[in-house]
Amino acid sequence: MCTSIVEIVDAEGMAKRGDEWFPLTQAVVAYDHARHAPLGDVITLDFINTGLEPGARAGVELALETARALRDALDRAIAAADIEEAEVRGKGAPMELVRAA
Repeated sequence: MCTSIVEIVDAEGMAKRGDEWFPLTQAVVAYDHARHAPLGDVITLDFINTGLEPGARAGVELALETARALRDALDRAIAAADIEEAEVRGKGAPMELVRAA
């Protein structure tokens, strides 16, 4: 049974398929049956460019625990980057982030 759990956000960045890099327009996060990973339900990350052919996509299937660990790592890296931007580059991170460090 499909879960219908899907989140789509606009994305700015680059993704790689084979030897080619392409610009991103969207990132899709879903929870559903694995298509390739030898797992049950997985968190799927798809990085796509809607203006290119359907193959302009980089996809990942992650076990739920791996997705949680990745989320935690992203949270830590983003918090550190916000502080770096504020303290080193003077771009003004929210004060609650600066105080939390």
